[in-house]
Amino acid sequence: MNPIHQNRRALNATEIVTQLSQLNGTHPDGWKLIDGSIERTFRFANFHETMAFVNAVAWVAHREDHHPDVAFGYNRCTLRFNTHDVNGISVSDFFCAAAVNALQGT
Repeated sequence: MNPIHQNRRALNATEIVTQLSQLNGTHPDGWKLIDGSIERTFRFANFHETMAFVNAVAWVAHREDHHPDVAFGYNRCTLRFNTHDVNGISVSDFFCAAAVNALQGT
């Protein structure tokens, strides 16, 4: 297991805002805080590209042993990260969101 996932705790509101700002940079359609999770919708040209992305996310989630909620359709995929065992958002969520961003080059 990646050491970033050990001894984690729920981040406070200030830490979450800071982490979101760092994660998104200047990307206007980046990750957002929604109902106790960080969430982002990714758009694609077709179903094949969407499924390739979903499979790549599954590989990242398996590697990190930290799994998002995933919803997808023909040309979109929405991911939601939170950390159930701390009942909030942890550094693990931001680490995995950054890894997902890297799949898209954002």
